[in-house]
Amino acid sequence: MKFSKILIANRGEIACRVIRTARQLGFQTVAVYSDADANSPHLSLADQACRLGPAPAEQSYLNIDALLAAAQATGADAIHPGYGFLSERPDFAQACVDAGLVFIGPSPASMAAMGSKAEAKRRMLAAGVPCVPGYLGEQQDEAILQERALRLGFPLLVKAVAGGGGRGMRVVQDESQLLAALASARREAQSAFGDGTLMLERLIAGGRHIEIQIFADSQGACIHLGERDCTTQRRRQKVIEEAPSPVLTEARREAMGRDAVAAAQAVSYVGAGTVEFMLDAQGQHYFLEMNTRLQVEHPVTEMITGLDLVAWQLRVAAGQALPLRQDEVRFSGHAIEVRLYAEDPYSKPEAFAPQTGPIRWWRPHLAQQAGLRVDDGIREGGEVRPFYDAMLAKLIVHGRDRQDAIQRLAAALADSPLLGLNNNGRFLRDLLLHPDFGAARLDTRSLDVWAEQGAALLESPKPEDQDWLVAAGLLALAQGPVGARSPGLASYALSLRCGEEERRITVSAQGLKASLELAGERHSFESLGPDAQGRHIVRLNGVQRHCIAWLQGQEITLSREAANWTFAEASAYPEQADDADPAFARAPVAGVVAQLLVKPGQAVTKDQPLLSVEAMKMEMWLTAGRAGRVRCVHASVGAAVAAQALLVELDDDEQQGASA
Repeated sequence: MKFSKILIANRGEIACRVIRTARQLGFQTVAVYSDADANSPHLSLADQACRLGPAPAEQSYLNIDALLAAAQATGADAIHPGYGFLSERPDFAQACVDAGLVFIGPSPASMAAMGSKAEAKRRMLAAGVPCVPGYLGEQQDEAILQERALRLGFPLLVKAVAGGGGRGMRVVQDESQLLAALASARREAQSAFGDGTLMLERLIAGGRHIEIQIFADSQGACIHLGERDCTTQRRRQKVIEEAPSPVLTEARREAMGRDAVAAAQAVSYVGAGTVEFMLDAQGQHYFLEMNTRLQVEHPVTEMITGLDLVAWQLRVAAGQALPLRQDEVRFSGHAIEVRLYAEDPYSKPEAFAPQTGPIRWWRPHLAQQAGLRVDDGIREGGEVRPFYDAMLAKLIVHGRDRQDAIQRLAAALADSPLLGLNNNGRFLRDLLLHPDFGAARLDTRSLDVWAEQGAALLESPKPEDQDWLVAAGLLALAQGPVGARSPGLASYALSLRCGEEERRITVSAQGLKASLELAGERHSFESLGPDAQGRHIVRLNGVQRHCIAWLQGQEITLSREAANWTFAEASAYPEQADDADPAFARAPVAGVVAQLLVKPGQAVTKDQPLLSVEAMKMEMWLTAGRAGRVRCVHASVGAAVAAQALLVELDDDEQQGASA
C-alpha cells in the first residue's frame, strides 16, 4: 500500500492541516478547489492544485468523478478525505479503491456499517455496548415514525441515519413538534447526505457528550487515546471541546475506553475513528454513533498525548503497525479547543445567524504563548462566502490544568480577533469565563436554553467610553478635518455611531495629538504610530496601550477583549431602508434559496412561512410580517441571494389578504 502523492479531498483548515503533516513526512500533496476557493490558503501550501468546479459543493467537493479525475491528472496515488463532505461516504471510499488509489481511512465496509446510525446501533447492541433506546426500523412512513415516537415518549431526537455534524437532527419536545421536525430533518439529510432515512432516539436530558478517540491498524491492534468532552454545543453543533473530561471518574473513563475499542473491533475497523457517547445525569454512558474519520476536535487529543494523528493515519494507510500499545499511551495536562465561527451570537430574533463578508484583519500569530495552536484556512484579504460550513478556525491551548487552559485560551481570543465580519470570538471568551463552564455544569442543551431565555451571555457587548474615545481619536488623526469642516478650525464636533447608539465628541487635534471631550469631560489622546505587527500604539489620558483597529474612510472597527465594534461618522450612515417594513421579506444573510412556498397573488397570514434561505448548511425561514397578498417574488429555488436582498413583497391591502 505504498503511496507518495496525496490528494486532499477537502478545503479550509483541515486541508491546510493535512498538507502540513504530509509534507513533513515527505509526501507530495495536491489541493483541490471550487471557484469560490480559487484564492484560498490551502492551495499555496500544496505542491499542486486542481479545480473541481463551481462553488456549490454538489458540483465540486461532493463530485466524486471530478475528484478522481483530479487525482489522475496530477498523478496522486492516495486520497485523504479530511472531515465533512465525502469523508464518511462508503461509495467514495470504494470509488477510490476501484480507481487504484489508497483511501486514507477505514474500509468501505466498516464505513458503511458505522455510517448508518441505525445499523451501527444494531451492531453495538450485538457487541454488548450500551445504547440509547430508540427506533431503528426501515419503515419510514410518517405514520410509523409518529407511532414509534409516541411509544418512546418525549423529549426525543429525530436523527438522520447518514452523515454527522448535527445535520438532519432535531429535538422534539412534544407531539405538536413532531411532524415538522420529521419533514425538516429529512429534507436537510437528503440535501446534505443524499439519504433522507431517519431514526428516533430518546433524548437524555441533562446529558454530556463524551467521545473516545480510537486507532486500529491492519495487523489487528486497536487502542484508544482517551476521551474528549464535547458537551458545549449549540443546535447540536460543537462549540468547545476539551480533554480530559472534567466530570469522568477513572472507572468510567476505563469503561468507556473498553466499549469504544469493542465498538471498533465489532466492524473490523482500521484507521482513525471516534466513538461518541452520551453520559446521563447518573453517570451512565450510552453509545450514540461512530465517526469514521478524523474529527474537527482531534487537536485536543494531540495536545495531551503529544501525538500527530494525521501522521498515524498516513502510517496505518501505508500498512504499518500502530506506533504504541495501549499501556504506552501517556496523557499530560489539559487541552481546550474553541471553534471560531462566521456567525453572530447576538443576532435577533434568532441567535447565531451565519455571516458572510471580507476578512479585514486576521493575525493569530499575535497571540504568542507557549502551548497555543491555531488551525485555520483563512487569511486577510479573503472573503467568507455562504456555500460551506461556518467554521473558519480553531484555537487550541494546552495548559498544566483546566483552569490554566481556560485562562490562557481566553487571552488568546482577545489577542487574535477576526475583523471584517461578525463572528463568535467574544462569545467564546465569555463562555470560557462563565462560572457554569468553569464548574463543568453545562449539558448539551444549555446554550440553546440560554438562547431561548435571552441570557445575558447572548447580549451584544457595548463599547465603553474608552472605546468611543480611541475610535474618535484614531479617526480624527487619520483623516484630519473632513467634509464641511475647515482645516483652520481649532476644534470641531465629531458625531459617531456604533450600532443604534450615537455620541458626540468634541475634537481638538494637532499633529498626532488630540484633546477629546465626551459628556463634558476632557481627555488627552496621542497616536504613537503602528508597531511591527500593525497594531496601533495609542496613549489615552497618559496610559499607553496597543489596540487592534481597521480604518477605512469614515469608519473604524476596533477590537478589545475579543469584542469588535464598528464606529462611523453619523453622516456616513445611509438613510434607513425599508428593511423593517412588514410588507418586505429580506434575506437574513447571503445564501441560496432552498424552498419557496408562495407565488404572486397568493393570500398569506401573518407569520406564514414564505421561503427558506440556506447558508453555511443552516436553513433559515422568512415569514410574512403581516397578512396580505403576495405582490411579487424576486427569487427562485436554487438562486443565490445577497444579505438583505428583497425576496418577497406583500400587498399593502391588509383587508384583502385577511379576508381571502
